[in-house]
Amino acid sequence: MHVDTVMDTELRRLRRRRPEVAGTVLGGRDGMLISSDLPTTDATHLAALAAVSFGVGHQVAHTVRGGGFRESVVHTATGSVVTYPAGRHALLTLVTGADADLEALHTEARAVAERAGSAFDSQRVAVGATPVPQVHGALAVRTPLPALARRRPGSAWRRPPL
Repeated sequence: MHVDTVMDTELRRLRRRRPEVAGTVLGGRDGMLISSDLPTTDATHLAALAAVSFGVGHQVAHTVRGGGFRESVVHTATGSVVTYPAGRHALLTLVTGADADLEALHTEARAVAERAGSAFDSQRVAVGATPVPQVHGALAVRTPLPALARRRPGSAWRRPPL
């Protein structure tokens, strides 16, 4: 299933079943936007912030030896923003209203994230810069210091005049 099809079907179905979900963002773990139904600038920023949230959450889970990252929840005055891992390379972020039942939402959203992530992983091709070959040679020439930078023995540093 194509990623855009997943966005059109899975995430819209989730929003129909869960009216408290105000918006969805599917982004890469690198912070790049894949698909969204939020306004473009908000979606781009939210995809980047979700990647940061995932990185911090993943590191915290690793530090306390608590297993893998499951979700990140940010509670706001008007609702919540929840980020789930979606496959090996993507993140699903949901923006909810204040009346959201997060426990019930987690169950459904994890299943949607899994399907969206597998669709993205199956269609993911190597994107990005070409790998740079690793060169492990010693430096051939040392760069000499300029004569002015060398300190003469016994000379003291003085502040230049203002």
